[in-house]
Amino acid sequence: MMDFKDEFDPSQLTSQQTPAQYIKLDNAVILPRDLQTYSKDQQALATKKLILLSQIESRLSGGWTEKNLTPILNELFKDDHENCPSWRTVTRWNKALKDTQGSVSSLAEQHHRKGNRTAKVTGDEPFFEEALSRFLDSKRPAIARAYEFYKDRIIIANEHIVEGKIPIISYTSFAKRIRSLPPYEQALTRFGKFKADQWFSYCASHESPTRILQRVEIDHTPLDLIVIDDKLHIPLGRPYLTLIIDVYSGCILGFHISFNPPSYDSTAKAISHAIKPKDLSHLNIDLKNEWPCYGKFETLVVDNGAEFWSKSLELACKDAGINIQYNPVRKPWLKPFIERLFGVINQLHLSEMPGKTFSNIFEKGDYNSSKDAVIRFSTFINEFHRWVVDVYHQQPDSRQTRIPIMKWRESCNILPPPMMTPNDEMRFNAIMGKTVTRTLTRNGFTLDGLRYDSTALADYRKQYPQSQKTSQKTIKIDPDDIATIKVFLEEIDGYLDVPCAEHLADNKTSWYQYKTIRKHHKQVIAAQVDELNLAKARMTIKENIAQEQTLQTSQKTTKLQSAKNQARLANISDKKPTTIVPESSKPLSNTRNATKPDVFSSWDDDSDDLEAF
Repeated sequence: MMDFKDEFDPSQLTSQQTPAQYIKLDNAVILPRDLQTYSKDQQALATKKLILLSQIESRLSGGWTEKNLTPILNELFKDDHENCPSWRTVTRWNKALKDTQGSVSSLAEQHHRKGNRTAKVTGDEPFFEEALSRFLDSKRPAIARAYEFYKDRIIIANEHIVEGKIPIISYTSFAKRIRSLPPYEQALTRFGKFKADQWFSYCASHESPTRILQRVEIDHTPLDLIVIDDKLHIPLGRPYLTLIIDVYSGCILGFHISFNPPSYDSTAKAISHAIKPKDLSHLNIDLKNEWPCYGKFETLVVDNGAEFWSKSLELACKDAGINIQYNPVRKPWLKPFIERLFGVINQLHLSEMPGKTFSNIFEKGDYNSSKDAVIRFSTFINEFHRWVVDVYHQQPDSRQTRIPIMKWRESCNILPPPMMTPNDEMRFNAIMGKTVTRTLTRNGFTLDGLRYDSTALADYRKQYPQSQKTSQKTIKIDPDDIATIKVFLEEIDGYLDVPCAEHLADNKTSWYQYKTIRKHHKQVIAAQVDELNLAKARMTIKENIAQEQTLQTSQKTTKLQSAKNQARLANISDKKPTTIVPESSKPLSNTRNATKPDVFSSWDDDSDDLEAF
């Protein structure tokens, strides 16, 4: 019978060594301390002992015994008998030096090992533990409050004890006991796991990139500045900044500034700005340098904001060949470059601008940010571009290790990053749009009350039949423009631009502006509605219909079609009589034996002749 070899033979497995940064303290290799870790007095004393041992060894013939050492010590200390060590002390020094292979630090005094190792006060342990449990609480009481509880509990317990009362330690000893506890355990119970890990856990770092665009970071922040409207000159508030930075060079790749809170829209705008070449022709300023930082990046590092978990962002980046790396929750130190840059912008670039705000209310003092705001939004945009291109990119960092733009050019000359063709840019703009799903109808698409249709879309409906499933179309919208949407049509394997059929989309309007206008318009219409009269009218209609249902016509044998023809003859309408009974006619008698004339008997025969009219 054939023997099968065990492919999981343990002897074939290679042992994987734990990286040094993840080894626990209990398993770590601890090297003995050296002489430099002692005080200068201890260093001098240890050196003096070493010299003495060297002098003794040069004179010694035989073992380190009392008979051999005493004459040598008397000779060396003949003028200083008070400081002469005993032969046993000298022997102990020599043994310590030999055991440590000649380490001079073994001759230093071990004062840190001295002291009482047993508690002087015993019997109060249960009360201390009870007080400690109150101290280790999320309400974070002071040590003084815990000691007060500890002292009161023992005083009450000693009330009925005649002999052997429970001792009470001093406040200093109590505080010393608490401070000797593991600090992580204290922080864990008093401040929570996040703070405890932030203060005491190992802060892992990322692997440094080796080229530009290998790793970029993106994040949002509200700027510490209040700007004003260009025409109305009223404060608009603090704008939001979405920024993208290249980790290798430190260059700013792109940004987006608006008053909309962080969202997928602002993220997509910043990414598009970072990838495409920079067109600065719209700025009303002269820049001294260029901004050559652009290109498709490899890894985009984001945090756990809702806007970064958007399915649209994930699919768009995946389609563009960009890998998204999500930063662990509440660990900003793993994304340090963008966080540091935000600090530079708020604390240095915006520090002297009128209208600056403060993150700390105590730093604000009597300064009124809104009152002192004088910078127009357009001016701020221009000067922010100048700061990026002519200041930040051109100056060395705080550690004097690099100049961002020089670092970018050096790497770009060695390994140019992949660029996008004009067709790639158009396609990228399409896939970076916000994705929604809508049903294709005979009237096109409807988005938030706006109808989108075109001749091309009508030709598509004529040529390709749609089912309930295939009529669900993927649509890309530009948050800044409601005039056009891009509809993916599977049969033609591409996106079709479909314009808006409403007059509201003639000029370039953002979706936020449109929704705000629409909401305001609904409020105006609602304010003009007379709800009381509408309610009365609706109730009157319901009452009249109910009365009509209870009426019984006396002509129960009359055919429905004959009655309808009679109504046509009487020309009943909203402006004419509402009954087929002539005004000159008298009410019909209710007598059972009365003869009922058949006024409809010949109507059907004559109705055909009237059709000619």
